Amino acid sequence: MTAMDADLPYFDTSYLVRLYLRDHGFERVRELAGSHAGIASSWHAQAEILAAFHRAFREGRFQDSAYLSVLDQFRADSKEGMFDWLPLTDSVQKRLEQFFKSAPATAFLRSADALHLACAVEYGFKEIYSNDRHLLASASHFGLRGIDVI
Repeated sequence: MTAMDADLPYFDTSYLVRLYLRDHGFERVRELAGSHAGIASSWHAQAEILAAFHRAFREGRFQDSAYLSVLDQFRADSKEGMFDWLPLTDSVQKRLEQFFKSAPATAFLRSADALHLACAVEYGFKEIYSNDRHLLASASHFGLRGIDVI
């Protein structure tokens, strides 16, 4: 299955994490996710999600059993096809390079967020869902419409 065939929304990691953590705005993100058959995101978001879960564990937001449970739930959701993990290809890398070559000096974009934007464009998305202000501010440089439902 490809993301565009299923007409899935593209979520960055800030939205994906809200499917599991009760961070600000999680209700609206979950409502949006529930209105679609699945969610598309870049392959690298899997590592970012695990790191976010561990950060919540480190900060005491999870007890041991709850932390292990959320890891198991994420793995089960991934295995069951809730997510369409889009591969990072040479074409995605070239889009990323093109952005940084032509970006104005005032642009602030972290590498992981740039990967999300380049990946979304490469796979034909017109919109990306996030509440990361830097990603949203740079979305138009990639020809994307950044949307925050929070």
